[in-house]
Amino acid sequence: MNDQMGGGESSASPPVVSLRNLSKSFGATRAVADVSFDIHAGQVVGLVGENGAGKSTVGKIIAGMHSPDSGRIIINGAERQLKSPFEGIRAGVSMMAQEITLVPDRSVEENIFLGDLPRRGPLPNRAEMRRRYDELVEFTQFDLSPSAKVSSLRIADQQKVEIMRTISQQAKVVVMDEPSAALTADEVQRLHQSIRKIAAGGVAVLLISHFLEEVLDLTNQVVVMRDGELIRVSPTSEETVDSLVSGMVGRTLVTEYGQTKEASTGNVRLDVARLNRTGMLHDISFTVRAGEILGLAGLIGSGRSEIARAILGADPKDSGTIRVDGNELRARTPSDAIKRGVFMVPENRKEQGLVLIGSIYSNLLMASFSRLATLGVTIVSKMKKQAQALAKSVDLRFSDISQPAGSLSGGNQQKILFGRAIEINPSVLIVDEPTRGVDIAAKRAIHGILEERAAEGTAVLFISSELEEVLGVCNRILVVHGGRIEAEFYPPYNKEAVVSAFFGKKWKVQ
Repeated sequence: MNDQMGGGESSASPPVVSLRNLSKSFGATRAVADVSFDIHAGQVVGLVGENGAGKSTVGKIIAGMHSPDSGRIIINGAERQLKSPFEGIRAGVSMMAQEITLVPDRSVEENIFLGDLPRRGPLPNRAEMRRRYDELVEFTQFDLSPSAKVSSLRIADQQKVEIMRTISQQAKVVVMDEPSAALTADEVQRLHQSIRKIAAGGVAVLLISHFLEEVLDLTNQVVVMRDGELIRVSPTSEETVDSLVSGMVGRTLVTEYGQTKEASTGNVRLDVARLNRTGMLHDISFTVRAGEILGLAGLIGSGRSEIARAILGADPKDSGTIRVDGNELRARTPSDAIKRGVFMVPENRKEQGLVLIGSIYSNLLMASFSRLATLGVTIVSKMKKQAQALAKSVDLRFSDISQPAGSLSGGNQQKILFGRAIEINPSVLIVDEPTRGVDIAAKRAIHGILEERAAEGTAVLFISSELEEVLGVCNRILVVHGGRIEAEFYPPYNKEAVVSAFFGKKWKVQ
């Protein structure tokens, strides 16, 4: 670790990584085409593009997770043909992939040092492991219990473990794919400090991120990709959010949120009264009207997702009443809630929302198989036709409706869940971090889908860690703190007042 805390090297030195004419296809899908760029020691290079642009594929090629079909990879002056992540680590490359790849039943500490456990003879050297772990905590300022099982952690904390594991490998090249996607604003600042320390130690960092402000703030150079091709490589100082978006999508795209909508006057569709769960939720009461997008804001762990899960029947409640369109909802499972008109797009689409090896059409229609069956036999042709229509309604990009959902980009995977919601047409739609890990164009598309659902009379409960998104999308905002509704806000919003409520404080007008 200490060797990563010194001064960085100049970009005038030979590049640590040189990519020359890299190309990679998966079946008929061209992921990367003739891509070339360099990363120097001490540099943070940003790699941006829409979902499906080929960014993650490039990162995985550098790390040895994919082999290119053609082209050359030169690391520290030597041409490499990496065939596995282990070969990548031996070559000095460490990657934090977008998909969390931890061992659920092992501890935080064991996951961080997996494959590199310090030993005393045949046994793990626990004292040395703890010393190295404490050094990592000091470096990152991520305070996690080293003995906690990964399976017990929230997604945000699992993301921290991934980051700490990547840093612990003390590589000369670090590839980070969406490292801040699940973190709070405060945690993102700590991550940024860590990235700057790593680069200052002479490490070459490739940062793949959909957060364009993050890229502009952290990087020295930006690589823009579109449809698998390299669009340009330029100094970060010459780029803006608008110029990056234009390069990514090939057209001008509105990057600011529109005028905040007025409060809804529709009928109450969701009525939550005095909802309690010991140690989690305390006397939660609110309503959501037809046509309204109500935001639940607050820090990760504040109780936002727990409220949603209690409504859906995914978690039990101790007391309280939930009504949908005036009728009491007593859902013991999410299936019960769906039948009564409540649908949720979950925080973790890969584990809670999709069957990644299943087809696009089966994932789109998963909640309504019974209505598409005749004498117990599902009519595949009928399903595909209906799925095609749903896919069109959410602008889903794919080659074949029968291809696995896991073969799609993150943004398109998320659109499958929204297509499923449209097919169900619920009275209440709950979305938890609906735009996490998707590019700016997919984010705007998802916002458009939510606005269309609201216009059709759906009550939308919107949970997001991205404050600007909450302020820009929602008709009204409830801030959750410590499992309680801390404050309620109407437009025009006072951003400082909302943030103060995150921490249980009242904003004083200066």
